[in-house]
Amino acid sequence: MYISARERQILERLISRKDGITVKEIAQDIEVSERTVHRDLKGVEDLLHDYELELKKQSGVGIQIVGEDEKKKDLELFLYNLSHSEYTPEERQTLILCTLLEAAEPIKLIALANDLNVTVATVSNDLTKLNDWFESFDLSLIRRRGYGVEVTGSEQAKRRAMSSLISSNFDESEFLTVIRENIQKKSTQQINTISERLLGLVEKEKLVIVEKAIEEANNELPYSIADSAYIGLVVHLSLAIERILQGEKIEFDESYLENLQETKEYEVAEKIIVKLKKVFNIEIPDAEIGYITMHLRGAKLRHDNELLLEDSSFQVAVKARKLMQYVSERVGQDLGDDQSLFQGLVAHLKPAIYRMRQQMRIHNPLLEKIQKDYGELFQIIKEGVAGIFDTLDVPDAEIGYLVMHFGSSLEREKRESHLSALVICSSGIGSSKMLASRIQKEIPMIKTLHNASLFELKQLNLDDYDMVLSTIPLSNFEREYILVNPFLTEEEVGKIHAYIKQNVEKKQFVDRALKGEPASEFKNHKKVIQSFQSIHEYSYYILKILEGFHYKALHNKDTFENTLTDACYELFRKRIIEQPNKVVDALMEREKLGGLGIPNTSLALFHTRNKCIHEPSFTIYSLETPLEAKAMDGSIVEVKNILLLLSPEEMPQKGLELLSLISSLIIESDASISLFESQNAELIASYLSVNFENYFNEKLKEIRRG
Repeated sequence: MYISARERQILERLISRKDGITVKEIAQDIEVSERTVHRDLKGVEDLLHDYELELKKQSGVGIQIVGEDEKKKDLELFLYNLSHSEYTPEERQTLILCTLLEAAEPIKLIALANDLNVTVATVSNDLTKLNDWFESFDLSLIRRRGYGVEVTGSEQAKRRAMSSLISSNFDESEFLTVIRENIQKKSTQQINTISERLLGLVEKEKLVIVEKAIEEANNELPYSIADSAYIGLVVHLSLAIERILQGEKIEFDESYLENLQETKEYEVAEKIIVKLKKVFNIEIPDAEIGYITMHLRGAKLRHDNELLLEDSSFQVAVKARKLMQYVSERVGQDLGDDQSLFQGLVAHLKPAIYRMRQQMRIHNPLLEKIQKDYGELFQIIKEGVAGIFDTLDVPDAEIGYLVMHFGSSLEREKRESHLSALVICSSGIGSSKMLASRIQKEIPMIKTLHNASLFELKQLNLDDYDMVLSTIPLSNFEREYILVNPFLTEEEVGKIHAYIKQNVEKKQFVDRALKGEPASEFKNHKKVIQSFQSIHEYSYYILKILEGFHYKALHNKDTFENTLTDACYELFRKRIIEQPNKVVDALMEREKLGGLGIPNTSLALFHTRNKCIHEPSFTIYSLETPLEAKAMDGSIVEVKNILLLLSPEEMPQKGLELLSLISSLIIESDASISLFESQNAELIASYLSVNFENYFNEKLKEIRRG
């Protein structure tokens, strides 16, 4: 039977929301009035009747489809195989984009109109609307009477457009389901859905093979990559294979490729290409290795406690601090002491800046809701970013993720609680932090929160958690879980409270009864030992750093290398390092990778991790004769003080956290920068001691709660 595009959209939402959806939510989702939805529900009910299903309307819940599961599956299959006689404007334009991006020659407008069952005038109007979209990818839409229409531009631009088109129409869970389950049976059917057309840009078989190659190589990276970035890489590589087979070639700057060859990511990218060459029996140019390397470098899901000095992260930290100060002033709330916000911003901004510099796009599925619910904060952050990151074109999708970080900080409240929850969220660090802070605020009994992506699930022991919360549907997931929105609605808070009462509290009571324990808190022997080990590690490294801290005026030589040699030989005499010349070499190698001067200051921060370093060390040296140095932003600064931060090559995470804390304390505010420029050793030592003590006390609270 015939159903309209709008009726189909309503049915799709009813099917996906098995527990019910309100008319208001449907109206907002498909961008029509509630009255229009009520009117279209008549046609929906007629179709449901044909499948022996009913539309149940319940106050407080909304509407939902009720009936036998088998009948519901038949309805889903009908919708899946539906040959559309009517598309929504958005669907129609998506199909036009797919067709034009694939085409190797001009296409007549009449051909597009016939395929879409609309008039030539409608297609022409759609093309006008799509022109800006093509221009955003540096592509041109050529339209001439008697010639037809075609898209012109570089192969690189076309691939970026295709990749963006796919990622913006699939959420992570849906896409992963397609490539992980390898649904071959559907590809043989005559299907004309939007999803199939989009995936038609590259064969499913290639997606599956490419995803497997990337998963194997991913284990060799020294960090995790975000789910969205992982998918972006799968799409990019699959498109690359498809386009190479079609004879298309891509170019890459040779000098830049040489720089990338020195990175760990290039080594991993090379292994991926070798595997794909063998599987597909084709020649893949080195340019493709360069692009994969760029994806990997822009895809880091960095850990919050990662040493800020790694990979030039310090310059990102400077800008993160400035953004925190700007937002604090605008919202009237001091966020300067929020270390979680600071570390989260640096973790997100480092790969984000790389993506933007390389014109690699990112999709934010929550953008519309963020702009709606946090409109004022969104605008404040957008204005702040425009001033602080003035050399970058920062898209709204990136602003949206930053809003999540600041939103979680503004909402965060410290609460005592007694339960643990695993939070599965694939949209990146920001959305998981937003959800975590909402949970801590609304459900104070949840004490411990662990964030994980889809790819980390198989490495976790789910029995370690009282409950599992997820912002995405989980396929073939054995444990019961609660599906929630990153913004956590009141209804979802109620669901979690109900789950705790019905499941967790009952289980805790039974466990205690079986063990013959009274209903009070008990501590596992091993956990007590782990707690003391953690306390010992923190106190040990704090003591080492504070005992080793000193300030010295140097009668310096004419170069940084000679000056650092004097400093390192002094540390050698104190047995903090061995082979001082090798440490100096490592420091100078690091300096070649990028400026170490802190912009608009007289400070230069030299740092390295090296096997010749025995203990973590932070020392300051004032120079009798100032030396010019390149700053982190490319400017030139006159250095009067060298800050020297050294770490053993094999350094436990807790030690790295403390060194990272030092780097953040330096740029905490204008006052802190002035302090480190002051050459007042006693005040600087006091500043470090107070902040280390505060940090240790906070960690002590966390350990005791654990």
